Amino acid sequence: MQDKKTWLYLVGAALLLLAIKYSDALLGGVRLFFSLLTPLLVGCGIAYVLNILVSRIESLPPLRNPASRVYPFRRALSITGALLVVALVLVLLVLIIIPQLVDAFRVMLVGVPPAINRFLNWLDTLDLSLPQLESWLRSLNLNWPDLLQKATTHLTSGVGNVFNLAVMLLGNLGGIVMQLVIGVIFALYLLAGKEKLGRQFHALADTYLPARVCDRLWYVLATAHDAFTRFFVGQFTEAIIIGVLCTVGMWICRLPYATMIGTLVGATALLPVVGAYLGAAVGAFMILTVNPLQALGFLIFIAILQQLEGNLIYPRVVGTSIGLPGIWVLTAVTLGGGIGGIAGMLLAVPVTATLYRLVRSDVQRKRTTSLPS
Repeated sequence: MQDKKTWLYLVGAALLLLAIKYSDALLGGVRLFFSLLTPLLVGCGIAYVLNILVSRIESLPPLRNPASRVYPFRRALSITGALLVVALVLVLLVLIIIPQLVDAFRVMLVGVPPAINRFLNWLDTLDLSLPQLESWLRSLNLNWPDLLQKATTHLTSGVGNVFNLAVMLLGNLGGIVMQLVIGVIFALYLLAGKEKLGRQFHALADTYLPARVCDRLWYVLATAHDAFTRFFVGQFTEAIIIGVLCTVGMWICRLPYATMIGTLVGATALLPVVGAYLGAAVGAFMILTVNPLQALGFLIFIAILQQLEGNLIYPRVVGTSIGLPGIWVLTAVTLGGGIGGIAGMLLAVPVTATLYRLVRSDVQRKRTTSLPS
């Protein structure tokens, strides 16, 4: 027995040394493996999010009643309904945002130089001595048509480079679109047969894992599923609230592009805590093309709204829905964003909520068993 353990240690040490020596090749193989799995992983994520809508549509009375005529087709109808809801939301976002964004760029090309002159005249009325600011602003008073002509000439002079760049960009875009299409198709297969896949997964786990491990695994997965579902529902609710508040506040303050900017802020607010700032940056730029002072007022308004959202609305709406205290929500978003960027922010809160529930449950169980009878 001792000789067997010795040989196992030697084999393990040899494998470790080989892994260290060929670490570059191993890491390259791992990256290639995950790049091949990317469409399937994307499909799993799409299926999980769509399943929230699918489950709610299937819970409608006509689809959950076995005596109903549409009951045999409930899964197809619920998947179709979920896809239609997502498509409708995307179409509304495009119809609201894109036309006004194009109009903002048109106004910028025509109206930025006069706006700068008006702002300079306003500074003159304040009787302030700001020579550096005035010099910088006057340098922005550019001849936009002349700049566009020069840019066009520069681009056409390097048609070959531009063509190569366009081909590269189109190739990358085509690869992303293809991965997304494969992911959507894979997600539809998962949603159509989720019960069968669940039974197969249960059968594999029950066959090859001890009963105690299985019980713990089902508990962890159920906790994680509940935390992630509540997070996505709460995040969507919070995005609607912040978008409505932004739109109403801009109407009250008589700021331009209220509907478009409010919609954009609400859409970007799907990113936890900091997402609304992305929409606010685009909104401030659009208002700047109309009136620089109104853009400054909008920035002040959005800063106040973001403080209200980050410290009151988000911790209460999302934190309460997933059972995570507000301080841990803010901590999870901060750490997740620093580690994994946007994806880290999206996953940090539900992962933290899952760990929080598991640790709390384990602490309560151990404290209960350790109490004297």
